Amino acid sequence: MRRNIPSTQALLCFDAAARHESYTRAAQELGLTQGAISRQIASLERFMQIRLFRRTRHGVELTVAGRDYANLVAARLGALELDTLDAMAYQSGMALNLATMTTFATTWLIPRLGSLKALFPEMVIHMDAFSKPFLFSQTRFDAALFCGEPEVMDTWSGVTTTLLMEEKVVPVCSLDYMAEIRERIGNRRKKMLEPADLIGSNLLQITSRPDGWRRWFVAQGTIPPAQPFSTRGPRYESFAMIVASAIHNLGVALVPELLVAEELQEGKLIKACKAKRWGYRNYYLVVPEQHQKSKILQRFQQWLQDELKAYSEQK
Repeated sequence: MRRNIPSTQALLCFDAAARHESYTRAAQELGLTQGAISRQIASLERFMQIRLFRRTRHGVELTVAGRDYANLVAARLGALELDTLDAMAYQSGMALNLATMTTFATTWLIPRLGSLKALFPEMVIHMDAFSKPFLFSQTRFDAALFCGEPEVMDTWSGVTTTLLMEEKVVPVCSLDYMAEIRERIGNRRKKMLEPADLIGSNLLQITSRPDGWRRWFVAQGTIPPAQPFSTRGPRYESFAMIVASAIHNLGVALVPELLVAEELQEGKLIKACKAKRWGYRNYYLVVPEQHQKSKILQRFQQWLQDELKAYSEQK
């Protein structure tokens, strides 16, 4: 069946003209004449039987319909470009499109990919950041690395989840901020603080876990859950931001232990108090049902589990 879509050239010309709201700049970007851009867009408007641009004294501007269509076309062309690049890179069938959490990828996963490359030189891993469950059918992903609560993972339909590791969070701060806490509680010589000593500190918050501190304090048996101070403090989008803030003496951060292992080892951060090891989320490998038998996924999963086991044994 013949598809009822305009030519790719017309869409490329429209996309460039829409971004610049200028035929002249679109022509410069695409290496065409202004007349060629104008003819392509006129052809597109005839095909669609709607006006995409309005001519003005200063040039052109998008109509309402044109602006809506431009947003859709830009997204489709972007996806088509990525698919084309994937196809060009797909030589041995060993390309894997992986959704993962940004800080986990940059802090833990990427530094270990060298060992994966040594085992499977032909394997190529493409990564994009995602922090919430999604429908695989609406994306190009083959798998996802995700940290979530078990009850949330149970609602992710059409997938198989493999538990990789339990997450344990720890309160961390800089040495200078630790000195501020000791000054505040009136005990400069106290070697190891208690969870209760953090009350009144600047508790750094993570947007995706608004009740993280409250739950941690309750798990430590320190305060009743209704006490509001545990949700106060500056809020950050990612763990990378919250870790940087803690390093620069802005407060105490509650972060997954594996994301600050290097900072703790180097002395950039220290554990803020003596506390029970606690967490309420786990790390999972999530695979859509249609990819269960993929050899590349099986190899990646085995490597990942081996790396996590080695990490756990080193702690």
